[in-house]
Amino acid sequence: METSLISPDNTWALWAFVTGWAAVSIYLEQKYAWASKMSGAIIALIGAMVLANLNVIPLESGVYDAVWDYVVPLAIPLLLFQANIKKIWQESGRMLTIFLLSAIGTVAGTIVSFMLLKDVIPHLDKLAAMMAGSYTGGSVNFAAMASKFEAPGELVSATVVADNAMMAVFFFVLMAIPAISFFRKRYQTPHMEEVEADTSENNGETQAASFWQRKEIALKDIATSVATAFVLVAVSFQLAEFFAGVVPSGEGVNIFYQVLGAVIGDQYLMLTTLTVLAVIAFPNYFGNIRGTQEIGTFLIYLFFVVIGVPASLALVVTTAPLLLVFTLIIVVINLLISLVLGKWFKFNLEEIVLASNANLGGPTTAAAMAIAKGWHKLIVPILLVGTLGYIIGNYIGTGLGLWFQTFM
Repeated sequence: METSLISPDNTWALWAFVTGWAAVSIYLEQKYAWASKMSGAIIALIGAMVLANLNVIPLESGVYDAVWDYVVPLAIPLLLFQANIKKIWQESGRMLTIFLLSAIGTVAGTIVSFMLLKDVIPHLDKLAAMMAGSYTGGSVNFAAMASKFEAPGELVSATVVADNAMMAVFFFVLMAIPAISFFRKRYQTPHMEEVEADTSENNGETQAASFWQRKEIALKDIATSVATAFVLVAVSFQLAEFFAGVVPSGEGVNIFYQVLGAVIGDQYLMLTTLTVLAVIAFPNYFGNIRGTQEIGTFLIYLFFVVIGVPASLALVVTTAPLLLVFTLIIVVINLLISLVLGKWFKFNLEEIVLASNANLGGPTTAAAMAIAKGWHKLIVPILLVGTLGYIIGNYIGTGLGLWFQTFM
């Protein structure tokens, strides 16, 4: 295997790259019109993808794991401190509906892809169960289905390679769709119009620069926001771990306990719930903290850089081309069905692309997209709904996997 210019254990150099490229992406987005239209998120993603595949940075590192394990959990509460709690349930109801409609796309895509490729990809019943779970919930469901159906390790690794590459490309496509006139003419886009209206009189500044105007912030704001985020993450993750150990789990367990364990034993669902409850209970405290959106958004940009480091595209082409086709079919059908059903049921374009993102990429990537686009009213709903996808993902994956076994 080729070695990268920056080795995986060169921690300081990799942190310098991740934070530095995030900063460059934000600077370009706020400085240049072309970058503002593309969005800093895409710049962060593409830059990391290119450098990873040119072997400048490694494909795997403990630094990337740290972003997933620590940076993303801290970003979530910071971005929820200023959430409009009054509209959460109203907006989440709409988002839940389009999320479930998008999940139909995942099921249909998995069935079509399986039927087309079951004779040429070994153990596809197991892999299809894994991808159905993952493309409804997330990596948690992927791992659960891989364990449940005892998929061969080398095939699991190859599927991860194909999935990572596909998700990097898919995220780029989803970010681009709202800017394409074909879609804007055919779908309602109230959240995009609100962002554009807020930044219409920007004296020649880009939309991003106008939105992220310089604000007054004190040392106390930084201290309280970061410390509160740490406390919420620590308490939430400890509670989730406790409940996961207390609630009965495993094969043969009553479905009530399975659902209960999936809800209160999930770290991100617990974190989102506790943060929302804390903001409701102490509105003045959270409402008076400045800078939480800025700090949280910068942390999310570190996440954008990391998800732009996919498994090697060359490795996909040489070792898993059919698996790439397999995941591509699922992704395309999910997006098409999401757009068609979303149009039919009169959903906004922003809700549709976020729901598709939450299905295929999980709540974190969907929330990150909402943040990058400035659709702040949709951040909390898509986090809540996307996290609930972890629950139904295992059931969808299990059901399809058992059915697919009858064809093998």
